[in-house]
Amino acid sequence: MRFLNETWLVFVRAMRLSLRNKVWLIIGLMQPLLYLALFGPLLKRVDGLPGFPRGSSWQVFTPGLLVQLGIFGALFVGFGLIAEVRDGVIERMRVTPASRLALLAGRVLRDAVVLVVQSLVLISAAYAFGLRAPIGGVMLAVLLVAAIGSAFAAASYAVALLTGTEDAMASITNSLAVPLLLLSGILLPMTLAPGWLRTVSNINPVKHIVDALRALFHGHVLNGTVGIGVLVGTALIVVGMFFGTRTFQRDSA
Repeated sequence: MRFLNETWLVFVRAMRLSLRNKVWLIIGLMQPLLYLALFGPLLKRVDGLPGFPRGSSWQVFTPGLLVQLGIFGALFVGFGLIAEVRDGVIERMRVTPASRLALLAGRVLRDAVVLVVQSLVLISAAYAFGLRAPIGGVMLAVLLVAAIGSAFAAASYAVALLTGTEDAMASITNSLAVPLLLLSGILLPMTLAPGWLRTVSNINPVKHIVDALRALFHGHVLNGTVGIGVLVGTALIVVGMFFGTRTFQRDSA
């Protein structure tokens, strides 16, 4: 119960800070909306080509944008933590008896809630563009996006504490984000790629999340692709939270 109370207090504080900075929330949503409006219509030209998944092109493109939102929306949350470290906020929190996991979980919970809201806005816009997908599968997809976003947010906070500067963190996050983006099939499915590139992409855990979301948008809930995506998402959360919590504990020692 104490852990839940501490997590809630950290979450409320973090959410208040986010609501005060509405520009950041809007900017985080603008990029996928621009992709939806400017890149999505181009996929109609490749819809039905050999290797392109069956179904509407929006059922292929929208899940990829959701994962992109989850990754990029979460990988950069650590920049805010660096500012708090510089201002002494984190140090004051760590001298309290509050659980180090709660200090991390409250922030990650805030990031997951923001990501869910942004995802719902993006999906609503996609429906306006012509997306047709079962609501049940879409809701499960949003939960999976929140899971992967939580994992990357926890890792981002850990990297922020380890680097301590925006320049160093930017270099690390960009080096990680670019290959994850290119090898995940976010914009175009990897079924269109040559065999060697598909083999390399299978190493990328994000690729399996994207495949799971596309299956959910087609109404396939109980199948192997979704199961693998759920397992990968769960593993990412465990690793991210462990890495983040250990970093909070070590830096406060």
